[in-house]
Amino acid sequence: MHWTAPAKINLFLKVLRKRTDGYHDIFSLMQKISLDDELIFSSRPQGIVLHCPGTNLPTDKNNLVVRAAQAIFSYCNYPYGMEITLVKKIPMIAGLGGGSSDAATTLMALNKICSFKLKKNELIKIGSKIGADVPFFIFGNTALASGIGDKLKHLRNLPHFNLVLIKPNFDLSTKKVYENLNLRLTRGKNNYSIPPFLKLGDIVQVLQNDLESVSLEMHPELADFKQMLLRHGALGALMSGSGPTVFGIFRNSKEAKKALEIIEKEVSGQCKVFLAKSL
Repeated sequence: MHWTAPAKINLFLKVLRKRTDGYHDIFSLMQKISLDDELIFSSRPQGIVLHCPGTNLPTDKNNLVVRAAQAIFSYCNYPYGMEITLVKKIPMIAGLGGGSSDAATTLMALNKICSFKLKKNELIKIGSKIGADVPFFIFGNTALASGIGDKLKHLRNLPHFNLVLIKPNFDLSTKKVYENLNLRLTRGKNNYSIPPFLKLGDIVQVLQNDLESVSLEMHPELADFKQMLLRHGALGALMSGSGPTVFGIFRNSKEAKKALEIIEKEVSGQCKVFLAKSL
């Protein structure tokens, strides 16, 4: 069976505080997009076998897909095995949540394939132990996330939009980015809120990422990529998550495609450029 695992972007990411347990409380508007990985599942008598063709990804328990399969099999006392092929199309270490999405999709796929009949909240509970973004990918296409990303609230009727994404040929460590963010340790409550979204311009108005300033200090060229998107018609541009991928929001698919064609020539080997849309 074939399943797709979509990427995500953070349209808004506020880092509120560092917690006493070392994690960070955030407030974020997360949106799934049409850029995705593919997972192929095939039953086997026992054991979990993972293939990641064309990548140097681990195929053991260091891969979130294997951990997700192990977790749901253990939870349901499943005695058999599964062979999984992961076809990567989402850039890795890019701020797009590819690994978390692959894990979430594995949980949802195995729940159906193996007829476990677990409810969504049970899958989210299992997923929360695998990674902070995993619950979001199980939860829905658009959500307001708070806590460490585990408290989710549906945000319906968000206007659809088209995207051009630029992934530079360097990685950014999420751990390093957070370590370099200047925050005081506090136990205060999160009373932050954002306004309703009625039209595309409302989304553009709230684009914000507290981690972007840190990432820009490490790689100032990210600002050039943002300006490139704006110069070629983006209504707004932002870095997703801890980066380094930056995205631009466009009025329609025609304008996005035109921008992609020009940007691909301008970056010429420095970056990968993708078209996508909100789901």
